[in-house]
Amino acid sequence: MLNALSVRNIVLIDQLDLALGAGMTVLTGETGAGKSILLDALALALGGRGDASLVRLGQDSGQVVAVLELAPGHPARTLLRDNAIPDDEDVILRRVQFADGRTRAFINDQPVSASLLQKVGSQIIEIHGQHDERALVDVATHRAALDAFGELNAEGAMVRENWAALVEAQQAVEEQRALVAEAVAAEDYARHTVEELEKLRPAAGEEDELAARRQQLQQAEKAASDVAEIDDILNGANAPSPALASLLRRLVRKVDGEASLFQPIVDALDASLVALDRTNDALEDVKREMAFDPGELEAVEERLFALRAAARKHQTSCDGLADVLEKYRGDLDTLQSGESRLKALEAEEAAARARYREAADMLSAGRKKAAKALSRAVEAELPDLKLGAARFIVDHQVDGERVAAAGLDQIAFHVQTNPGTAAGPLLKVASGGELSRFLLALKVVLADRGSAPVLIFDEIDTGVGGAVADAIGRRLARLASGVQVLTVTHAPQVAARADRHLLIEKQMVNEGAFMRTHVQPLDKNARQEEVARMLAGAEISNEARAAAKKLLSALG
Repeated sequence: MLNALSVRNIVLIDQLDLALGAGMTVLTGETGAGKSILLDALALALGGRGDASLVRLGQDSGQVVAVLELAPGHPARTLLRDNAIPDDEDVILRRVQFADGRTRAFINDQPVSASLLQKVGSQIIEIHGQHDERALVDVATHRAALDAFGELNAEGAMVRENWAALVEAQQAVEEQRALVAEAVAAEDYARHTVEELEKLRPAAGEEDELAARRQQLQQAEKAASDVAEIDDILNGANAPSPALASLLRRLVRKVDGEASLFQPIVDALDASLVALDRTNDALEDVKREMAFDPGELEAVEERLFALRAAARKHQTSCDGLADVLEKYRGDLDTLQSGESRLKALEAEEAAARARYREAADMLSAGRKKAAKALSRAVEAELPDLKLGAARFIVDHQVDGERVAAAGLDQIAFHVQTNPGTAAGPLLKVASGGELSRFLLALKVVLADRGSAPVLIFDEIDTGVGGAVADAIGRRLARLASGVQVLTVTHAPQVAARADRHLLIEKQMVNEGAFMRTHVQPLDKNARQEEVARMLAGAEISNEARAAAKKLLSALG
């Protein structure tokens, strides 16, 4: 419910604080008094388009504040919580319009975008008028209105749930298809790489071992000629050992012949031969340790270079080749298992599609039934509104190929204003006065099923009178038993049925310094006088006052 409306410096309104209540409130006044200004101000607070011309002349900015009371479970409260806005007891919408064209929006004193303000406002207040292009005139709202009328919320929720599951299944299939396609595209390369690396059989640490062995073999190769030269000197044709041994034998014989003079030489020669034997032993040890094999060096280098070439090819280290091998083995496994996984996911998608279609068909059948009932209910309201020859048609189109959160159906409200004329969309076929009466009939039927808690009707009784105006008043009063209704009217039959009456008038301030719009709540006597003015016009006669009293008494 709209509890209060506060307006500052908007067009002709300098300062206005308006308290409102439940039931039906009418706003009346002379043409040009400012009724439309008040609704424009409210529309601004609901997220409507801002305009610098709304700011009162001479002011830097204007402001509108709407204080709303909502049920704890109202969808607007969920929207507030989803956007991290404090969900206080009252919901306060505030809009500031600056003279340079800028606007600022607030909900519960928290800055928000104008679009969020509009989303919240549209769930709470609907404004209907002869030329209004919002609310039920918008085809986008018709499916939701039909579902509310047919009490199909549970079926709709089931369709949305199954649609979400289907979309998730479709995404899983597409992702798996992409993986399989990528694996197929790389299959030949993967197989070649696996064969190549399996043949190479890289091992962790092998590069370091081969490099160390290569260095050893290269060192041995370089030292081989030196060892051969030493061996030739010690053991070749000119080796010293045989000559020294022969000399030693001759000298020993001389020493044995008591030529002791040569004993020191014999001892020295003997020591030299022993030293040469030790040198040969050392040489043999070196030769065994080197054990140089040119074929081994070639094999080591071939293996080392093959590992390093493979590492460069796959942009990794030699130790990383094992991981490369496992990766491509995995890719081949993915191709095999991925195709099986794809088939399983495709089966899940088909099952999800079947569940969605079953739920969507059920919802579509419910909508078909609700469409007929809604058409009958609205048409039952039309005769009293002098639209007895008109038809209200719920155009229900089913697209079996459609997959959407809302189901298979396209819903649009069409009307036929006269027999023999073509039916078509509300906004295109109905005139201004007819449109407002169609919308009123529709709102009466939908009042207790998904209606916004606050309905505002702007001069929907224009151009009608007598019985039609009375029928409009009765229907507005019926609506007000379930929702809060505010209506701007020129029809006394409508004004007389209201729970409260607000008079909108212009006032001169400070001896004509400026003009402002003023809103005055009317008591019983003042209300009777205003209804009399509405009946009589500029000159209020006693007969008009008597008629107003009778009208208010009869409807009060």
